[in-house]
Amino acid sequence: MSNVTALRTSKTTSAEEWLSPEQVCAILPGMTVRKLQPQRDEGHGPRYAKPSPKTVVYARADVDAYVRSTIVSTQEQA
Repeated sequence: MSNVTALRTSKTTSAEEWLSPEQVCAILPGMTVRKLQPQRDEGHGPRYAKPSPKTVVYARADVDAYVRSTIVSTQEQA
């Protein structure tokens, strides 16, 4: 018999972080709820979910991906 105890590893589930339109605007400089709405209507901007008819939420990862997709390379970086 051994007196060694096996270590228990806890499974940490990384839950998706959901943001309201107001929270998205707080993250994106210059963005307002009034600018975000037409982007949704026209199919632009970050991906979003509508869990109910009057509720819109954005996954933090999608907001980050949207910002990364708008990165402009300068001549010095090319």
